[in-house]
Amino acid sequence: MTKSRRVAFIGNSLPRQCGIATFTTDLSHALAASDRGVETRIIAMTDDKLHYAYPQDVVFEIRDGEIEDYGTAARILNNGGYDAVSLQHEFGIFGGPDGEFILTLLSQLRVPVITTLHTILAEPTPGQLRVLQKVAGASSRVVAMAQKGRALLESVYGVDPAKIDVIAHGIPDRPFHDPELAKAKHGYAGRPVILTFGLLSPNKGIEVVIDAMPAILAQRPDALYVVLGATHPNLLRQEGEAYRDRLGARAEQIGVGQSVVFLNQFVDVPTLLDFIAMCDVYVTPYLDEAQMTSGTLAYSFGMGSAVVSTPYWHAQELLDQGRGMLVPFGDAGATGQAIASLLGSDDRRMAMRRAAYDTGRSMIWSQVASLYLDSVEKARSAYRPRLVSDLVAQRITRPPQITSLKLGHFHTMCDDTGIVQHAVYSVPDRAHGYCVDDNARALVLATHLATAGETGISERRTASFAAFIQHAWNADLHRFRNFMSFDRRWLEQQGSEDSHGRTLWALGVCALSDNDRLRRRWASSLFAQAIPTVLDFHSPRAWAFALIGLDAYCRANPEDQSSQALRLQLAERLVDLERRVSSGDRHWFEEGLSYENARLPQALILAGLATGTAHFVACGLRTLRWLMTQQTGENGRFRPIGTDGFFDLGDAPRLFDQQPVEATATISACLAADAATTDKSWLETAFRTFNWFTGGNDHGISLVDPETGSCRDGLHPDRPNENRGAESVLCYLISCAEIGRASRLVRPVPQPSEFRQSS
Repeated sequence: MTKSRRVAFIGNSLPRQCGIATFTTDLSHALAASDRGVETRIIAMTDDKLHYAYPQDVVFEIRDGEIEDYGTAARILNNGGYDAVSLQHEFGIFGGPDGEFILTLLSQLRVPVITTLHTILAEPTPGQLRVLQKVAGASSRVVAMAQKGRALLESVYGVDPAKIDVIAHGIPDRPFHDPELAKAKHGYAGRPVILTFGLLSPNKGIEVVIDAMPAILAQRPDALYVVLGATHPNLLRQEGEAYRDRLGARAEQIGVGQSVVFLNQFVDVPTLLDFIAMCDVYVTPYLDEAQMTSGTLAYSFGMGSAVVSTPYWHAQELLDQGRGMLVPFGDAGATGQAIASLLGSDDRRMAMRRAAYDTGRSMIWSQVASLYLDSVEKARSAYRPRLVSDLVAQRITRPPQITSLKLGHFHTMCDDTGIVQHAVYSVPDRAHGYCVDDNARALVLATHLATAGETGISERRTASFAAFIQHAWNADLHRFRNFMSFDRRWLEQQGSEDSHGRTLWALGVCALSDNDRLRRRWASSLFAQAIPTVLDFHSPRAWAFALIGLDAYCRANPEDQSSQALRLQLAERLVDLERRVSSGDRHWFEEGLSYENARLPQALILAGLATGTAHFVACGLRTLRWLMTQQTGENGRFRPIGTDGFFDLGDAPRLFDQQPVEATATISACLAADAATTDKSWLETAFRTFNWFTGGNDHGISLVDPETGSCRDGLHPDRPNENRGAESVLCYLISCAEIGRASRLVRPVPQPSEFRQSS
């Protein structure tokens, strides 16, 4: 490394009590102590609204359930002059289903990321698969701590092997020791000591060793089993010390109570090392094979302890070739026999200790830090801002070149009431007033841009869209009105079912991602009032719009069990429709195709990913594939279903009029399919569909004015529709934001004139 580096860490951090907190802190300190000129800082994950006395190197706390903190952290890192970010990933330490809130941070980060994966599952749920694939995709390098982890990343998650580094769990550098010297310090001189350390919880298998103690004591009556560690904080909150009490009662019941010692304390690393130094045999009796790494195993092994362990993945690799002993899961007899045999043979135990210690020299923190710094340099060399290396590697069509969003026409269509519905050419047509449909879309757009850190839509303008939706709410009927005249008179007491569903979609997005905390609370409250009505609706599109809204709302409000249940009901309704209507190779929900068709499969894919329901995802993908056969022209270009009477299944699709709303719906659905699968053709289809706006259509005409950002209302059989209403410009801009986020190319640059118009 030729110059000093600034590296930021994201993860749990001491004094929070857990293994990842210790790892993050130790790795940060190891990099800072290297001779390669590294300055480190930590972004700490804080759980359950707790407070910790973090040291000065912690520059920000992310409250795991507060999604805005993730965006704030991204801005801090982007502006902090950091050369790289080291992310410690484990599903349970981040907010949202399967920890998906971390994706918000990664999507906004403009610094190369090296992600260390502390959990790699062989059989992930659909949600876990999606999240880990997204995390790996956003990372320049991915670190596994064992070769088994590398294999799973390649075979299960489809991670590019070239970006994977295998770096062992680090350990302190301590000299080879004599346990008898350390025993005297703790009052155990002369006794054979067996040790297990870690936060106490039922998956650690302590019961197995307690049950093995009678066999051990039969050969070494003076043996002592020391269980060191505080009760896991989550378990402590749930049931106090009931689990620890049950373990003590079990030891007393089988007559080994005097030979089992529980030390209920979370110890710092120096204290832990003193305890490891005194043990004759270290035991990790974990009950789950899918343990990719164990810090306690690494520490004890690296210090030269004789280790007996169950064959979880980390132990299989580390204890191979006589460096330790493996016993079957949950087998007290085999565990007792293995421990007793080691306690009974000083020569065998010493040989095992020496083999472990010698191997462990490559795991000391200074060595591990050097490997991580090599990974940092690889990440920096490979990092290409605003490019999509994974797409290039898979030969996917080049993403659309979206370098800025022009919002001039959008602002022209807006006033203090909201956004005007229609335009004559580019002039707002006040004769048709406003509708909640377009103001809902406008709120979605404003939220998308604000989430991306853009300021092209002012706070005042965003507030006007929210105010329109609030005013549209008819509390007496529990329905949203839709159409309003230019003089602010409602033209109906309730709008269509579809407009109600579309408004719920906007409220869900706002509840999850709006930058304003109070507006998020407003959106959640109004959403909760308006969602139950959807159960009485008959429109599949209304169900779909509501499901898309529920996807965001439930991430923002995971405690709302009634909405979680309602999501399952609506998704099952769509699946049942498809089951009854589909025939042969035709897979659809209705007897015909009409408008925003792709929203139906999109809604099912999102619902399936969020709830881990595979048949929702399968139905969504199946129907989207069939829909694309109807929306692809002979030349391979996207050809949306025309609005000229739409068509019934079995008839030929209507070719015109083609409208932007169909392209936008299809882009969103294809991006959802991309998130649900490893099939990158969905991303290519989304890019190809976006090109419909810019000339990749049946007339070869761009619908977009690149100077103002306006979008024509569609394509007639012989010409484009020259009017440029709210729905068209909103659909185009929303697609720009979504495609840009997917390809990491979008960086909207509001023009000075746009700021003047929004003031």
